[in-house]
Amino acid sequence: MEYILIIIAFLFIIKLLAKVDKLEGSIKRMQYTLDQLTQQSGLPENPINDELRKLIKEGEDIKAIKKARETLGLSLLEGKEYIDRLKSDNR
Repeated sequence: MEYILIIIAFLFIIKLLAKVDKLEGSIKRMQYTLDQLTQQSGLPENPINDELRKLIKEGEDIKAIKKARETLGLSLLEGKEYIDRLKSDNR
């Protein structure tokens, strides 16, 4: 009986991980679409990005992540990804 419960839990976890992976893909596609729309519409970039780029250039990535989190209301992971994206855009 215990083995059946373990197998069911394992299958449930696998299904959940598959759904999370699918959701992450959807979010990445939406972010790409938003980036494209922003570029095409000529909307100005978020003013905080200049300050974040300055911190990145000074090697203050952690301060940049903290500032992005405080200003934009991001989680730690989202803040790091935001800063990484700004870093890759600068290259």
